[in-house]
Amino acid sequence: MNITEDIRPLTEFKRDTTRFISHLKETGRPAVLTVNGKPTLVVMDAEAWQQDQDQLEYARTIAAIRKGLDQARDGQGIKASTCFEQLGIDTA
Repeated sequence: MNITEDIRPLTEFKRDTTRFISHLKETGRPAVLTVNGKPTLVVMDAEAWQQDQDQLEYARTIAAIRKGLDQARDGQGIKASTCFEQLGIDTA
């Protein structure tokens, strides 16, 4: 985020929405919009938002895998055969 370019008053955004949209698409950075000098809204390009969501989901997935591996190393959990048995799945 570039504080001089990405934090703007809401009134400025409303006055020149087309320019703001172009800037959002060009930079891929979100903009913080203020009301009475206080941060109130964040707007961003939909493609950039989707990329952020994809990265967040990836990071959450990696964290969950690491947690599972740590738990397995610590002896937590149950054997796969026991899990399948509890779920009523016949593995034979």
